[in-house]
Amino acid sequence: PTRSFTERHCREEEANKQKQWRQEEYLQCSLAPSCPPSLFALRGKHHNMYRGVYGYSNVAAAEDTITPPVKVEHTQLLIGGKFVDAASGKAFPTLDPRTGEVIAQVAEGDVEDVNRAVSAARKAFDEGPWPRMTAYERSKILLRFADLVDKHNDEIAAIETWDNGKPFEQSSKIEVPMLARVFRYYAGWADKIHGMTVPGDGSHHVQTLHEPIGVAGQIIPWNFPLLMLSWKLGPALACGNTVVLKTAEQTPLSALLVGRLLHEAGLPEGVVNIVSGFGPTAGAAIASHMDIDKVAFTGSTDVGKIILQLASKSNLKAVTLELGGKSPFIVCEDADVDQAVELAHFALFFNQGQCCCAGSRTFVHERVYDEFVEKAKARAIKRAVGDPFKSGIEQGPQVDSEQFKKILKFIKHGVESGATLQAGGDRFGSKGYYIQPTVFSDVKDDMLIATDEIFGPVQTILKFKNLDEVIARANNSRYGLAAGVFTQNLDTANRLMRALRVGSVWINCFDVFDATIPFGGYKMSGIGREKGIYSLNNYLQVKAVVTAIKNPAWL
Repeated sequence: PTRSFTERHCREEEANKQKQWRQEEYLQCSLAPSCPPSLFALRGKHHNMYRGVYGYSNVAAAEDTITPPVKVEHTQLLIGGKFVDAASGKAFPTLDPRTGEVIAQVAEGDVEDVNRAVSAARKAFDEGPWPRMTAYERSKILLRFADLVDKHNDEIAAIETWDNGKPFEQSSKIEVPMLARVFRYYAGWADKIHGMTVPGDGSHHVQTLHEPIGVAGQIIPWNFPLLMLSWKLGPALACGNTVVLKTAEQTPLSALLVGRLLHEAGLPEGVVNIVSGFGPTAGAAIASHMDIDKVAFTGSTDVGKIILQLASKSNLKAVTLELGGKSPFIVCEDADVDQAVELAHFALFFNQGQCCCAGSRTFVHERVYDEFVEKAKARAIKRAVGDPFKSGIEQGPQVDSEQFKKILKFIKHGVESGATLQAGGDRFGSKGYYIQPTVFSDVKDDMLIATDEIFGPVQTILKFKNLDEVIARANNSRYGLAAGVFTQNLDTANRLMRALRVGSVWINCFDVFDATIPFGGYKMSGIGREKGIYSLNNYLQVKAVVTAIKNPAWL
């Protein structure tokens, strides 16, 4: 996984196929006479990018790549406190999304490696010091780790950007500091986890114990590798559990660096084990393992169903899932349009649009719709796309060729279904996985671009007349992860926050991910919550202890 649980594909081969891909009909339709007439006319009339009508002709920023200011030191699996090769000796390439070139060969874990990792985690839990350590001692190790993250901030950020493609300024100023913040938050919780004394009806002393659940299997995605690692490892370790964590095959590098820092901070051997590999092998082995007590997964809804099925067919292990979304962003009639455009732009285009809670259905009131569309188009055209290591870049490449192709096919479908392509709609530059910031207007609810998770820089703008209508349309989705509301009216905000069937509602803001704020979805967007106090419950068992009392002085 974790955004795909498909059969393994060779990423090097995919990179080599890019030249052939660019010859396909859609990518050549602005030049090829065989292009479908309607699409050719639309592109020629409205947004011939290659002629620079909307500012996309300057592709030099994406063509000139900067050498990353970091070296890759860890490409092996981390099992039992040591970096080791895969049992099979196999490795797979992780690619630079700026060019499609290989960064490093990474050990390819599979079933045997998961078994080794689980054995190490089980030994660390059953026999090791971690769950027997005082909660205060555990918290000090987590705090030391957070300090090491601060010390190595730029190194970690550079690895993350190189492997994922997100802007270095985003990695270094937002995501790595948040990694440290989340661990400090859960370090603070470690010695505040406790049970209760409960009054019973008879002569009994009743207490509850909150115990670590045991060995946790965790599968993280490629879009936010470090943040998802922190959301899962933080509460699991604070509660005294041990972990087998599988990274996404697209982005395995940053977790391995973080694993080294955990051990430098004093984490005992076997408490955290990191396996890089593919979904159908390593991921499935974790979900179905009989000696894993709990599994947490972030990724697509389709894969979440597989995880749930494998867990139920094995040992009925506890499962938490953070899955897909198609989040509405509602711009009300009283909105300041300039501010609404900027916030809606951020809600969709942040992280190259590769965000499960992206505001990917932009509902705009009919009174301000036309003005909003024009300004949204202008903002998209202005967006700085290029090498993510360059200062001032807002958007880097998509993570890999699979995601790149998927997004372009969605764009093609949007055009063919009758939506108006206002800006973008094509690749940016001639190498790597860059896509122009794309804006569609006149989008209808039943169009594929309005129902399915695109996971890319494609904004769809829909028109609505009143609150009753937009509530019904916003809720008419199989997803329920998040929503955004932009209004100056308190009554409107209060009505929408309660009516929208989602796990998070951001009012006049978006993508606020403080460590204290729970995150998770309704409906097919997942099960359970991550972050905040609520996530501790994912990694604890509650035990009731009842002791008979003779001649009690009081009850």
